[in-house]
Amino acid sequence: MTERFDVVVIGAGPAGYVAAIRAAQLGLKVACVDQWLDIKNEPALGGTCLNVGCIPSKALLESSELYAHLRDRIAIHGVRVEGARLDVPAMMVHKDQVVRELTRGIAALFKANGVTWMPGRGKLLRERSVEVTGHDGKTEVLQAGHVILASGSTPVELKAAPLTAGLIVDSAGALAFDEVPKRLGVIGAGVIGLELGSVWRRLGAEVILLEAQEQFLTMADEQVAKEALRQFSAQGLDIRLGARVLAAEARDGSVRVRYQDGNGEHTEQVDRLIVAVGRRPNTQGLAAEEAGLLLDEWGFIHVDEQCRTNLPGVYAVGDAVRGPMLAHKGMEEGVMAAELIAGGTAHVNYETVPAVIYTLPEIAWAGKTEQDLRRAGTPYRAGVFPFAASGRARALGDASGFVKLLADTATDRIVGAHLIGPRVSELIAQAVLAMEFGASAEDIALTMFPHPTLSEALHEAALAVHGRAIHVAQRKLGV
Repeated sequence: MTERFDVVVIGAGPAGYVAAIRAAQLGLKVACVDQWLDIKNEPALGGTCLNVGCIPSKALLESSELYAHLRDRIAIHGVRVEGARLDVPAMMVHKDQVVRELTRGIAALFKANGVTWMPGRGKLLRERSVEVTGHDGKTEVLQAGHVILASGSTPVELKAAPLTAGLIVDSAGALAFDEVPKRLGVIGAGVIGLELGSVWRRLGAEVILLEAQEQFLTMADEQVAKEALRQFSAQGLDIRLGARVLAAEARDGSVRVRYQDGNGEHTEQVDRLIVAVGRRPNTQGLAAEEAGLLLDEWGFIHVDEQCRTNLPGVYAVGDAVRGPMLAHKGMEEGVMAAELIAGGTAHVNYETVPAVIYTLPEIAWAGKTEQDLRRAGTPYRAGVFPFAASGRARALGDASGFVKLLADTATDRIVGAHLIGPRVSELIAQAVLAMEFGASAEDIALTMFPHPTLSEALHEAALAVHGRAIHVAQRKLGV
């Protein structure tokens, strides 16, 4: 007998598991199908983000930052440490423990909310039927009132650099090295490449990043990107722009990389090579042909602004649909889909999706960049405040970077926020809240911030929009 559910979710990454939990909270009978197997070949929830993405990478970033701080910067605080040594296996154990605890936490949340977890591969059939193929090869078919597709994404592979176990790896492989490579190559200087390159550079590797684009961090504000390139280069990251990889070959325990730039062809020999050139939607085989699910030429599922597909009762969320491939964006889409299925109202504001790069310094932004506003012909004012003028940043011993706010000249409303510096991943949400509530630069300027804090930089940047910053000299624009 075919089991019936109000909602069947395919995929248990951030978008899928959040959708399943929220739908269950709303009183719906929910099943969640997911095919992930962990390092012990056991079913695990959380998808790429929790298992081999956001969470383990942040664990290694934190561990490597602590090590680098102890080695290079703690002496400025009057703390002397001798004999500190690196234990990469122990670092990996900590990372795996964090992952294990969080994935088990999702399983506990499923149980508490009555979500039925079905390990295996889900496939959408006609009329909202879902075929589930278990890891033992057995199949069953579920009937759903609604289906939410949350199949996530997978790393893009390069024909020029075929993956080779332990030598040429993707982002997941780069989170599992058992030792620090002497020379590490990274193809791609985007978010993933910078974060992974930073981890292994801090731990002692010589890191070369080969970026095909001529400009650095094109998705970020130009001023932020320029500052980031300066700081990363000073840290020893060898970032080569306009470098297109032609071939990579693993041989005799190392990798030979051939690439081309404006000065011709070059060759580099590295111990390990990470391919970090982006991700693609994981939609191959997700739906039977007769289901009629509409995909675009890149494999993304076609959806409207509320994540409805072309099929009645079928939604798609997260990395499998348009928009930035960010866990928090997928989570909000999952909540939206669940709310709509339950008969409520919901929306996601795609104009204020925050983005973060967890390097040192951290980089965070939301809304429009200066180049966006210039292209659109939108008059604006910019307010910038450097962390060099922040008492808290100085006390931390990390006063690099700045906060920039962009305000529409006509309305004074904040339309963009761009931060680079200490702990800005925790500051960007304040700017997002301001934009969500339609706050003006004056609104933020009139808000009292505690002193001394890093958040004061946001306050001063708002004051700077009108030439009123207190703790940095600037041109006065008016009263």
